[in-house]
Amino acid sequence: MRLTANGIDIHYTIEGEGPVVTMSHALGCNLALWNEQAKALSARYRVLRYDTRGHGASSAPPGPYSLEQMADDLYGLLTGLGVRQTHLVGISMGGMIGQIFALKYPMLLQSLVLCSTTSRYPTAVRSAWVERIRTVEANGVEPMVEPAIQRWFTPSFREHQPDVMDRVRVMLRSTPAQGYIGCCYAIPTIDVTDRLGEVHCPALVISGKEDPGTPVAMAQDIHAALPSSKLAILPSASHLCNLEQCEAFNGILLGFLDKVTG
Repeated sequence: MRLTANGIDIHYTIEGEGPVVTMSHALGCNLALWNEQAKALSARYRVLRYDTRGHGASSAPPGPYSLEQMADDLYGLLTGLGVRQTHLVGISMGGMIGQIFALKYPMLLQSLVLCSTTSRYPTAVRSAWVERIRTVEANGVEPMVEPAIQRWFTPSFREHQPDVMDRVRVMLRSTPAQGYIGCCYAIPTIDVTDRLGEVHCPALVISGKEDPGTPVAMAQDIHAALPSSKLAILPSASHLCNLEQCEAFNGILLGFLDKVTG
């Protein structure tokens, strides 16, 4: 399904009935990243998944994009669908969008789940994002595929789950270069640690213990800054912990949502 909001067409899907849970994916992925979570949640929740600007079947206009712009995309999607309140689950870039959304549109949030993400990047990291942009401008997204696989999963999981690796490669390769680049401008600008005290809805922070991109220390910083948040560290998991430790991730997520919704 598609809806026009904030100047773009947003591709989305809805499954199940109950309180709304909206899920926002990582850079270079699409709503299929949440397939296993949608299966687990849709028995008692209305699960809304969408392709972020520049990804999947959503519009990929010229960048650069901003996190505020992508939060406005989500606001337009929710209001266009008549959603008055939602639980919001975001991983990596989706978690950054989630933080901006929570600060800008708190009245829409019942709870916030932030996975494998950060609230602030060191200034020194920004040069790596500039280099990534240059690489994709010159050669498309293909040079990003294998390095992402290396960062996103532990060696053991990569070895024993080739089918999952292939599905993730397909997502990465199908991401429009223009959309990938647009988001690469937005991601390193995240800097909201000092504002997270303004977020008062229930919150859960999830991190993979072996994540090199957004390590546990970043999750701990978010947890410390977010009032009344819970922190869960998943062992034997890297960046895409929702895939690598799917059963444990789903159990933690469902337990949190069920407690919040009563």
